[in-house]
Amino acid sequence: MTINCIAIDDEPLALELVEGYINKIPFLRLVGTFDNSGEALEVINNEPIDLIYSDINMPDINGLQLVKVLENGPKVIFTTAYDSFAVQGFELDAVDYLLKPFSFERFLIATEKALKRMGKNRPPVRDASNDFIFIKTEHNMVKVMLDAIYFIEGYKDYLKIHTDQKNPILTLKSMKSMEKILEHKGFIRIHRSYIISISKIHSVRNGKIRIKETSLPIGDNYKENFHAQVLDGKI
Repeated sequence: MTINCIAIDDEPLALELVEGYINKIPFLRLVGTFDNSGEALEVINNEPIDLIYSDINMPDINGLQLVKVLENGPKVIFTTAYDSFAVQGFELDAVDYLLKPFSFERFLIATEKALKRMGKNRPPVRDASNDFIFIKTEHNMVKVMLDAIYFIEGYKDYLKIHTDQKNPILTLKSMKSMEKILEHKGFIRIHRSYIISISKIHSVRNGKIRIKETSLPIGDNYKENFHAQVLDGKI
């Protein structure tokens, strides 16, 4: 199930925050972000939009006026710094009213309310503990649970897979092929010699990532992607 949504706010930082929250929720598809209601209306009239996250106090067409124009349009969640609009918002049958600054947890609660209004249930969360890969080592194929992997290290023509076991698993495979195998599985490449499990990150400091008792460098060619996908919450 995919919910098509847009975000509208004339404050860049507020819009960036909502965009980051949306990208954390797998069943939301962000069609676009807008700093005014006029441009958003064009998309709403031409795209199958299910949900709108909208600020209220904006120039030209404000959030309340936008909802009145839409009538039987997409569901709306208001995001605003002013509690004085709350009554008007609910009179227009808004799904929820988020008062800035709001947390991701509060944002998720509002989004789930929208799902219920649409008659849809939240998709079950995938249990990563059931995910695994098979790794060839010497003459054996070894089953490795993904949640046991801390990081993968390039070692000459081999890879060292560091897990929760004492000794790493050694396999004849390229970093590129392993990166492809682990794509969209909670791993990210941070260096030409390292792929890490995002959930195993302990801390990030001075361009280095701490995992377990190991400090791993972030390569210059990977910094931008790491910051966007992990630190800015867009993964």
